[in-house]
Amino acid sequence: MNIEDFRTYCLSKKGVTDDFPFDQDTLVFKVLGKMFALFPLEKWEIGEGYVNLKCDPDYAEELRAEYESITAGWHMSKKHWNSVYIYKGELQPKFICELIDHSYDMVVKGMPKKKQAELENL
Repeated sequence: MNIEDFRTYCLSKKGVTDDFPFDQDTLVFKVLGKMFALFPLEKWEIGEGYVNLKCDPDYAEELRAEYESITAGWHMSKKHWNSVYIYKGELQPKFICELIDHSYDMVVKGMPKKKQAELENL
């Protein structure tokens, strides 16, 4: 999958928007204003694509132990975020999409009940 495929996938989820809140290089996906995926476009352009995704801390440790392509989140909370390196070719697109789903679900789960209900009604 290329960056456009991942962008389409992320935007297909309920309540998701994308923007560049930090700089013109980091494409950020948010669900109702809360970040769940960050793509540094410059890295994608030079063939070193990765994405930062939120993750349950215990699951994050398991993933890092099992996959060379998954490390503690670059410039993020190391406990709650992973960097998933797509360019290394170790991870299948379906699995990466599952990790995106997990990140989205973690963010939604952490929202107040009112926000969760708002999302359900979209």
